[in-house]
Amino acid sequence: MATYKIKRKQNISGQCLVCGVNNPFSLRTRFYELENGMLAGITIPHWEHQSYPERVHGGIISALLDEVIGRAINITEPDTWAVTTNLEVKFMKPVPYDVQLIALAKITQVNRKLFSGEADLILPNGEVAATAKAKYFKQNLGVITEADNNEFGWRPLTTEEDKLTEIVIPDKAE
Repeated sequence: MATYKIKRKQNISGQCLVCGVNNPFSLRTRFYELENGMLAGITIPHWEHQSYPERVHGGIISALLDEVIGRAINITEPDTWAVTTNLEVKFMKPVPYDVQLIALAKITQVNRKLFSGEADLILPNGEVAATAKAKYFKQNLGVITEADNNEFGWRPLTTEEDKLTEIVIPDKAE
């Protein structure tokens, strides 16, 4: 197992499919900037996120990986917003619902207008269920939407799980 201290908790929004607290179908993912420079997204998907019985839909997995990579740029550029230009996902293991999943992302390349990153989706037994590589266009929020941060509920959220001080990443089961 690897244990990483949390340096900062990222904001969430009201209606987002991945992190929204007011969206009844949201994954309610929480995002944490780690001491090793990576971003961790922690979530527990449920039955409404399934494709085949007892399996999380590949589109939901893709959305989670896309979101965690797109947010990872905020570790070094807190005011940068990301618009996905390319996303490649590889699925290796079935992903069950009603268990905690950890998506870990890192930025691999940055320039003035674009950035790229990678992410892994880690199961509770430490196995990597899916990986993603993506490229994003850096965008100002005012170009993406006319809504302001308050309008879509972009804010910190304090709950019991948000009081974490470290994240434990399980090792792959042998």
